[in-house]
Amino acid sequence: MSDIKPFKIDVSDADLADLQLRLKQTRFPDRETPKDWSQGIPLDYMHEIRDYWLNEYDWRAREALINQWPGFMTNIDNLDIHFLHVKSKHADAEPLLLTHGWPGSIIEFQKVIGPLTDPEAHGGNAEDAFHLVIPTLPGFGFSGKPTEPGWNIEKIATAWNTLMVRLGYDKYFAQGGDWGSIVTTMIGVQDLGNCQGIHINMPIVGPDPETMDDLSDLEKASLAAMKFYQDHDSGYSKQQSTRPQTLGYGLADSPVGQAAWIIEKFYQWMDCDGVPENIVSKDELLDNVMMYWIPDAGASSARIYWESMGGGNMDPVSMPVGCSIFPKEIFKTSERWAKKRFTGLHFFEEHDKGGHFAAFEQPAAYLGDVRRCFRALRK
Repeated sequence: MSDIKPFKIDVSDADLADLQLRLKQTRFPDRETPKDWSQGIPLDYMHEIRDYWLNEYDWRAREALINQWPGFMTNIDNLDIHFLHVKSKHADAEPLLLTHGWPGSIIEFQKVIGPLTDPEAHGGNAEDAFHLVIPTLPGFGFSGKPTEPGWNIEKIATAWNTLMVRLGYDKYFAQGGDWGSIVTTMIGVQDLGNCQGIHINMPIVGPDPETMDDLSDLEKASLAAMKFYQDHDSGYSKQQSTRPQTLGYGLADSPVGQAAWIIEKFYQWMDCDGVPENIVSKDELLDNVMMYWIPDAGASSARIYWESMGGGNMDPVSMPVGCSIFPKEIFKTSERWAKKRFTGLHFFEEHDKGGHFAAFEQPAAYLGDVRRCFRALRK
């Protein structure tokens, strides 16, 4: 299609030299006073990240890894949208839209692209194959940066439907976590006639008042997690939803500042026993950080909070819905709470290991859930 153009990530040598210089000239803050992460990411850990980034991390090798999958650019509502489009060799594969969130990126899905598109090569069955479309949210990564207000969740959901139809997928499934979960849910709310079902791994559902005198263990854990988030873990969200531009100056100027802003959340939200590298490597952490640093997306990615926080749409979803619940997720829900909003809920799975970045952290569990959720909906 003439309005869809191939796109490869190709970072200039000048940008990489600038990054090296900034890393060498990092001015670090003084050390935290407690001997833990309670004030944020510790100084010793950020020294370790900076030194690895400066001396060992090989962006060109990582860039080639990302570029192994076909990338494209298209313009929707006057904004360039970057996306991966990875087709399965199986003719009857179903189209599946995958959406990331903040502080993530398309990097989150790299462990599941092969198994989803070519399940036979990864111990699965051909009938579970998908054609994948993995877009980058507006203002994130290599997608365009909105220059006017208005790119809220509702507009993104509509744009994603436009993208799928433009690619020739009149019928498709959708999946996401974090903001990707919220965008995917909004696709379900809008129900424009193309999406046939959704799966989410951070369902946003309010507690059911009728159950408060008879809470399950999961519901008690959900309320406790919500309180912890409000009391100790939501400062980033308040800043990004009120003053993203002010924050952006520091994130645009300091790669270590940008890395700390992101990696602290991976520590907090992954089921990693206090060490991010227990789950993902330093290379993978920095691949994701580079999706923010290279395109200078610190401020522009933060604006999704400014655009969409505060007036959260909690409309019901009647199309088929599947939910996966991981123990270290920020917001969790029980099946009976979920059914209050997702009236078409047909798949619900609780896991005993994993956190916020499901496809990145627990790819096998994620794959199993996605396959089973949509297996029943395939025509």
